[in-house]
Amino acid sequence: MAMSLPHQIGSISGAALTADSGGVSGDAPSSATVSAVWRSPAATNLRVSVQKTGTEIDRVSPSPPLSPVRGGVRPDLSVAAQALMSAPVTTEDLQDREYVVGGVAQDKEGKKGVPVYVMMPLDSVTWNHTVNRKKAMNASLQALKSAGVEGIMMDVWWGLVEGEKPGEYNWGGYSELLEMAKKHGLKVQAVMSFHQCGGNVGDSCTIPLPKWVVDEIDKDPDLAYTDQWGRRNYEYLSLGCDTLPVLKGRSPVQCYSDFMRAFRDTFEHLLGDTIVEIQVGMGPAGELRYPSYPEQNGTWRFPGIGAFQCYDKYMISSLKAAAESIGKPEWGHTGPTDAGHYNNWPEDTNFFRKEGGGWDGPYGEFFLSWYSQMLLDHGERILQSAKSVFENTGVKISVKIAGIHWHYGTRSHAPELTAGYYNTRFEAGTFRLPKC
Repeated sequence: MAMSLPHQIGSISGAALTADSGGVSGDAPSSATVSAVWRSPAATNLRVSVQKTGTEIDRVSPSPPLSPVRGGVRPDLSVAAQALMSAPVTTEDLQDREYVVGGVAQDKEGKKGVPVYVMMPLDSVTWNHTVNRKKAMNASLQALKSAGVEGIMMDVWWGLVEGEKPGEYNWGGYSELLEMAKKHGLKVQAVMSFHQCGGNVGDSCTIPLPKWVVDEIDKDPDLAYTDQWGRRNYEYLSLGCDTLPVLKGRSPVQCYSDFMRAFRDTFEHLLGDTIVEIQVGMGPAGELRYPSYPEQNGTWRFPGIGAFQCYDKYMISSLKAAAESIGKPEWGHTGPTDAGHYNNWPEDTNFFRKEGGGWDGPYGEFFLSWYSQMLLDHGERILQSAKSVFENTGVKISVKIAGIHWHYGTRSHAPELTAGYYNTRFEAGTFRLPKC
């Protein structure tokens, strides 16, 4: 059962919160879509930290300490709890406010307002490459247009289009759906979805990576993200092998680029007119992050700190080279071994605790800088590829960044760190991508 945001924060802080009948439903992780702003990739860093309550509990390795007993109101969440309990802002309070710097937003025709795009169902296209529930879909698109909606956002699944054989693309259902959108005068934001559908918040169906890709992962499990306990994650290929020819002679980035190029060539007549934006998937749930908080099979539960995903042989090889380059080869054998488990809290662990935590020491700074830079380099490679493919087509390019808000009041921001965002209380992280 989904909990509202007041209930989530109330359960964490120990405060009893009442939720208004029109409250926001609260799936824990959130995300933000941002247009890619390319800047020099030179100086980039991201950081995180956290805190503890309660007494350490004896445990058997490799399971780290259990979460502390949550009694009373947690200081770091009391402010959020109070904010949610305060009187809601009414439409009357907001009617005279403007939301765009310099005035009310206007489109090219001078119409006032903010364009609204509606996310299409994840299974809008079937495994038979047809539009799912075509009559209902057509009626829905007509209703959206009548309601004043600007357009739709739709996932274009790698696992569906190039599912059977490498280099063979079946755009069947997508061609039909895009033509339907054009007929109704709706714009389209197309998401290049290179991740698995299923196992994340809101996933209503399962669409794995292409079969031939999964076959390659089965042959070489290190193509999958791996945690320190050896769990393999098939949601998205490990960025450690981004540029290696591990997929039948092509690298993952080459596969992503070829997929986008095939999409461009197939729908060239719609680009810039019907298709106005390309959102490029870069990780689990399409977000530029590591799969540090996987919900599948109950591995992670909100608000756990998550776990580092750098234990496949390709990531370890990069870590080893980075450590040797600074004269610290002993730092390159593995990632942190004292960073707890997926469902720990920061203060349960030696690495993330506020006082004397490893995250704030020389090794922690080295490891976290390397870990986040690997993610940024991954994003840069894919965005540069997208730029070259869609240049001069009239479409915008965007990416999706995860909204990791839990344990933000702690020093280390542990959930951000395990996801690859190097942002702590003591040093504000930056997340720069090359300028497009």
